[in-house]
Amino acid sequence: MKQTLLALLMLLYSHLLSAQEYTFGVLPQRSAQLTAEYWNPILDYVSQKSGVILTMKTARTGTESRDQAIAGAYHFIYTNHIFQPKVATAGYQVILRPNAADFTSEIVVLQDSPIQTLSQLNGQAVGFASKAAFVGYWVPMDQLLRQKLSVEAIFGGNQEGIIAQLKAGRVAAIGVNSRSMKAYAQRENIAYRSLWTSASYHEIPIAAHPKVAQSVVNAVQNAFDNMDKDPEGQMVLAASAAVINEKPPFGFQKASPKDYQDQTDFYLHTLVIESD
Repeated sequence: MKQTLLALLMLLYSHLLSAQEYTFGVLPQRSAQLTAEYWNPILDYVSQKSGVILTMKTARTGTESRDQAIAGAYHFIYTNHIFQPKVATAGYQVILRPNAADFTSEIVVLQDSPIQTLSQLNGQAVGFASKAAFVGYWVPMDQLLRQKLSVEAIFGGNQEGIIAQLKAGRVAAIGVNSRSMKAYAQRENIAYRSLWTSASYHEIPIAAHPKVAQSVVNAVQNAFDNMDKDPEGQMVLAASAAVINEKPPFGFQKASPKDYQDQTDFYLHTLVIESD
């Protein structure tokens, strides 16, 4: 009798959690199609295991995604914009980070480019994902400013958008997420060279808005954290990784704001001026 009652209570609890749909904002690094193909199966799995229905939302550009985060438009969000001073006011708190190895920012040119050093970029058109992108704008632009270089900044909307402009020869170089660059280059058969590489940073985190009940946050956090330990979850992760040519390790682990203190500190010392 007690077991039956417990089962009913657990079922009721799960139903209460899932009565509301929770938005899961995703930073638009790639095309909308690739973003959906990667994230939707993962969110379906987490929704099933946690009892919390997660619905993926993504903006057209990184700047639009940042503005949505400032407005607190998402219950959960996959982005590193939350460490920027303007976005930090929304109060998102890191709860997870990918198991993937750390990544860097790079300033790259095509393999056959005559440009060999950063100094040769002075006065050139240099591409970036958006003004909101951390390793796709803030970090490489900070380096260019420290080298006292002036460039014409061109924005592609997202990481892959600006890589495509480099491929087409519309910009002399780009500041880009090293992992996004490598994956795109392998898919599209692009040969490139790195002129500069930053220090490494933890992969983009998942964060929760303070308006989300702690019980809901815990359920989502645990489902993500256990995903790579469950055979079903492992299959979902591997299938999503194949969409973007992502390499192991897959999955997510619990995290906190302390894991991203270096990114928070970056904004205290950068030479880049925050703008819309």
